[in-house]
Amino acid sequence: MSAKKVVVIGGGASGMIAAARAGEMGAKVVLLEKNKVLGRKISISGKGRCNVTNTADIKEFIENIPVNGQFLYSALSRFSSHNLMQLLLEQGVPVKIERGGRVFPVSDKAEDIVEALTKYIKNNGVEIRLEETALEVMIHNGEVRGIKTDKGFIDSSRIIITTGGKSYPGTGSTGDGFRWAEEIGHKVVPAKPALVPLNIRETWVKELQGLTLKNVEASIMDGDKVIKSEFGEMLFTHFGVSGPIILTLSRAVVDKARVPGRLKLSINLKPALDEETLDKRLQRDFQKYQRKQLRNSLDELMPKNLIAYVIDLSGIDPEKFVHQVTKEERRNLLKTITGLTMTIEGPRSLTEAIVTAGGVSLKEIDPRTMGSKLIRGLYFAGEVLDIDGYTGGYNLQAAFSTGFVAGENAALINK
Repeated sequence: MSAKKVVVIGGGASGMIAAARAGEMGAKVVLLEKNKVLGRKISISGKGRCNVTNTADIKEFIENIPVNGQFLYSALSRFSSHNLMQLLLEQGVPVKIERGGRVFPVSDKAEDIVEALTKYIKNNGVEIRLEETALEVMIHNGEVRGIKTDKGFIDSSRIIITTGGKSYPGTGSTGDGFRWAEEIGHKVVPAKPALVPLNIRETWVKELQGLTLKNVEASIMDGDKVIKSEFGEMLFTHFGVSGPIILTLSRAVVDKARVPGRLKLSINLKPALDEETLDKRLQRDFQKYQRKQLRNSLDELMPKNLIAYVIDLSGIDPEKFVHQVTKEERRNLLKTITGLTMTIEGPRSLTEAIVTAGGVSLKEIDPRTMGSKLIRGLYFAGEVLDIDGYTGGYNLQAAFSTGFVAGENAALINK
């Protein structure tokens, strides 16, 4: 078999763009993917819409990558969100910008992103090998020598590992890259879930399964101390809570939840109103519905199926008529509305996380090239690296930027 200059292992976001860029630079490229199709994780991202990137400038972008964000400065400078959007447009997929700078394909179809990247790959002569599993990275005297797969051996002096992390293993992210990196001699920061839903102890939370709350403020509490807060949208589930702000807050839980039940989640249902303004609003509603029972008087203040639980947690008889509610009871109701509290048992498992925290230690990776500092001809990109960000398109852009840089530099070496 003739030698192939660049082999990319993993056909996700970083792998697809790495292969395409290496091909565009004139290298002979083989892209290995053990699945039947490329881009499986992209296809399910953003509930099938694919929040492909974010328009934030580099400074803000790095602030939204809480773990090792500074490492990405060079990669983002080389291949920014603007570059990605232009590339997608060139491949026939225009994008649109939504709230918070989030970028989606105009079609709202994640498959269109996969098709655009596939087109970019094919236009640059990359050889795609589906349903071929890489088994071992072959190293000799500190240099890459090739890849052993379930279908033979591929001779290569340049290999890019883009196998993802351990989240959503059904898409093929089963931690292979971590294992190879350790076998080669790289340090791997232990994998743990990031952007993951939370298990909640209270049964009433689970009874609200399917309810979405918008424009609320959620806070992670350790005793009286607020660890982190987020404003936006959340969702009640059969196990606890999920949704954009919960996923962002989950990083604090993963880092600190050593003892189940120690941390609390507090929800302010009306964060736009201070206590005095909310009290006046509540008194107006009470005046308006004074002849009704309390359980029938709060429809304008909160979702109907949440009312019974808020009243119960406030310690007020729901059958009580509004005009009979005491000032102290009204205060208790206010406290519950602005601090709906539940007990966090811990994060869901790594298999349910959107992103993997941990990965190949960045101390051993050159941020300008994504090349290994230990092994000549070896590169890493995407989620296999110890980088993870918040929701909003930051993780995918990190994958695209590191993949682009890895592909470019793997093609340049000894050209």
